[in-house]
Amino acid sequence: MPTTPVLDSFIHHEESGSGTPFVFLHGNPASSHTWRHVLPGIGAGRLLAPDLVGMGRSGKPDADLRFEDHARYLDAWFDALGLDGVVLVGHDWGGALAFDWAARHPGRVRGIAFFETIVKPITWDELSPQARRRSETIRSAEGERMLDENQFVRQAYTGGVLTPLSDADLAAYLAPYPTRESRRPLLAWARQLPPAGEPAGLVARIEAYDAWLAKSPEVPKLLLTFEGSPTLLIGAETADWCAAHLAGLQTVACGPAGHHATEDRPDAIAAAVSAWLDRHALRRPARAAESTGTGR
Repeated sequence: MPTTPVLDSFIHHEESGSGTPFVFLHGNPASSHTWRHVLPGIGAGRLLAPDLVGMGRSGKPDADLRFEDHARYLDAWFDALGLDGVVLVGHDWGGALAFDWAARHPGRVRGIAFFETIVKPITWDELSPQARRRSETIRSAEGERMLDENQFVRQAYTGGVLTPLSDADLAAYLAPYPTRESRRPLLAWARQLPPAGEPAGLVARIEAYDAWLAKSPEVPKLLLTFEGSPTLLIGAETADWCAAHLAGLQTVACGPAGHHATEDRPDAIAAAVSAWLDRHALRRPARAAESTGTGR
């Protein structure tokens, strides 16, 4: 699969099909492997699923990778591939990176689908007791100990799913992180939640993309929601906030799932995204869709 040089490293991505580029961005501690059961149900289009830098089969630069670092590497990847008229699909931090890229490149994005992501700054009080305890643990010395035995991946794909993973699939998620040092990007991501108050730069970026999301009705947006797990990030209250604040939004309930919903409901996710793409004529080249008045 393609490998693209970016800055001082490289980004690996899965790719199939042709036409309008649909970019699928994973979160923490995942990789493009998370989309393996979703992509076959999307239908026509150029489907691209990169591994974020420091993750999956992408390069592992010697750096403390934070949100702004991932954004810089992704910017370079989008530019290297010449991607325009893009539809973005994002989960977890991948959704936040999709919002951020779209807000900074509004002329290059045609639509955004997202689920279980950071739609606004989150305060400690907004976290469930379970999530708060986990966040406090990760920010303590115990977070460093979680690097041992690849606990970030193991916990995500046991507690964060309703459907048990096969040994082969768990091994695929574990494989990019054979050493303690290789797992540091996972800890860096985890320590950026909840993004309220600190780090200040991340909060500013979230507020900036929220402002764009609220004022871009011409860009269709799709929120997928789930139920039945205490690990879910977007519940009814947050979904209502999205409906009230995000312009051009459609919400589709996709059934029971954990936070890593691509493992539990891949067919429902693919069907909802595919129907939304067709509803807004997003498979057509941008100019053709706009000429018929169905592109927005």
